[in-house]
Amino acid sequence: MMKADQETRKQDFALNLQVQIGSLTLQNPIMPASGAFGEEMEQVIDFNEIGAIVPKSITKHPRKGNLTPRVCEVPAGMINSIGIQSKGIAYYLKETIPNYDRYDVPLISSISADSIDEFAEMAEIIGKLDRVGALELNISCPNLKGNGLAFGMDPESTRALVRKVKEVTDKPIIAKLSPNVTSIQEIALAAEQGGADGLNVANTILAMAIDIHTRKPKIGNNMGGLSGPAVKPIIVRMIYQVRQVTSLPIIGCGGVSSGEDAIEMILAGATAIQVGTASFIQPTAMIDILQEIKDYMVLYQIRNINDLIGKVMVNSIYAAD
Repeated sequence: MMKADQETRKQDFALNLQVQIGSLTLQNPIMPASGAFGEEMEQVIDFNEIGAIVPKSITKHPRKGNLTPRVCEVPAGMINSIGIQSKGIAYYLKETIPNYDRYDVPLISSISADSIDEFAEMAEIIGKLDRVGALELNISCPNLKGNGLAFGMDPESTRALVRKVKEVTDKPIIAKLSPNVTSIQEIALAAEQGGADGLNVANTILAMAIDIHTRKPKIGNNMGGLSGPAVKPIIVRMIYQVRQVTSLPIIGCGGVSSGEDAIEMILAGATAIQVGTASFIQPTAMIDILQEIKDYMVLYQIRNINDLIGKVMVNSIYAAD
């Protein structure tokens, strides 16, 4: 299509990009993934143009994080093992959240904790702030009272954690699921039963890389989370599977580098999209992806982004008679 034709059609074609996560309304479906966004990005993009702000996951107490090196590049992605380095909740309340007051878009607080009670304690404190639009529970972190198993790897722990948090706050709750499970559908259902308002599908995939010359792992923590384009087909599959068992809004997260990637996840069943690794490569990635979504909608005469959610036309798996 000629550029001039595109511009003419855009002017005559009003787009509705607004999506809903529980009671939280986003002006568009694009937001950063926790850990891939910082205050310094305001130098290259206008935060008011994205759907939501998602600062790095916060812990109750300050944490130094894992051993270095924490990041290594691999084909079609990267492995990271930051260890949720954090300045603690006191700093988060005093410095981090107020820094975003000048922006009009919702702020989603990502919480990481060592126990269910600690999750609830933090959620109650942060949930009282008007500036916070929703809480994202990073249930992919280890459960210290459950033999070290991540909360999000056990349906009972997931259900109990979400239910406990729902008791202390009326803010929308988004459960960030782990892809490192046998059945992500089972965990999604457990989160829904606990009262989750939305699901993040998903965190990084456990991976490892070895330097064959030193014969040592390339990550100080030996293993870490794989992100980037390599994981996108896996996440698309998981979004589609989760969509089959629950009607909760899904935030697709993993490997989105373009508007086409985002549309693919939306067709699979995602309501919103988080962008992570792509922003390290191109700081304006979120804005670029949003524009490409708009271009797609104009091209196919789709006025409302919600008309695309879950609209993949799957093939019949049964042979014709």
